[in-house]
Amino acid sequence: MIVLANDGISKAGEQMLQDAGIELLEAKVSQEHLINFINENKVNVLLVRSATKVRKDLIDSCPELKIIGRGGVGMDNIDVEYAIEKGLYVINTPKASSRSVAEMVFAHFFSLARFLHESNRIMPLEGDTHFNALKKSFSSAVELEGKTLGVIGFGGIGQEVVKIGISLGMKVKVLTRQPKTETISLDFFDGQKLEFKITSNNNTEEFLKDLDFLSINTPKTKEYIIDTPQFEKMKDGIFIVNTARGGVINEVSLMQFIESGKIAGAALDVFENEPTPELAILMNPNLSLSPHLGGNTQDAQEKIGKELAEQIIAINKKL
Repeated sequence: MIVLANDGISKAGEQMLQDAGIELLEAKVSQEHLINFINENKVNVLLVRSATKVRKDLIDSCPELKIIGRGGVGMDNIDVEYAIEKGLYVINTPKASSRSVAEMVFAHFFSLARFLHESNRIMPLEGDTHFNALKKSFSSAVELEGKTLGVIGFGGIGQEVVKIGISLGMKVKVLTRQPKTETISLDFFDGQKLEFKITSNNNTEEFLKDLDFLSINTPKTKEYIIDTPQFEKMKDGIFIVNTARGGVINEVSLMQFIESGKIAGAALDVFENEPTPELAILMNPNLSLSPHLGGNTQDAQEKIGKELAEQIIAINKKL
């Protein structure tokens, strides 16, 4: 079996494949040359992240291909149903990056709540001349403890966000399409464990009305989850973080409600016009921004590589 990790794979995953006698090609092939490369090298497994697209034309043109793997959660860059219809295995790593994304959510929450995103911009420019004025301008910061955290989506990432929220002493609410109950387990350094049963609801108005912080953790959607009607139902001064996908929140409406003061601040790790976000978004001082870094940690990449390797090895034994 020959594997092409077109968007890379961790050393741990690479070692597992090699130990199993599976050949790994860790190349970066451009989209227009990918079909030829796969056929010329008799590639059986194509591993991608978000950069490489696996559409019907590639699936039809590469008869040696047996497995398509996505390092991460979202599968919107792969024609999954078509690949399965053609008899291919389609795998991903839904839990491997969950903790990293959840920690990114709170990195942004802390940054917004303490104005770090703005002070990091201004201090190099004015810190030596307007120190006391800056200190005063950032004095209305808030703590997270005791505040109400809303989480949209209750998959692996949503559950990790809830865990961190609970550990910080936040009140937690979850919104899903259908109500569901999950047992959230907090494991501590000394072996102690606490379990919380969290039940989501599907009443959007009830969910939004008293939130202090909101995290969006859903797959890609065809329509906005958060648009003008939803913003209007929120309490004044809310902080919002989107690490899900561009297009789940209306960025134009978001900017309007930030300008009106309804939203105290927001963070975007993903964008509607990715990878070229609107300049008005990039320049807004009330936004904390990152370039789609949610699962981009060494820890997550190691977990992703191992999880992909385990699945490939298991499938290889069946073939």
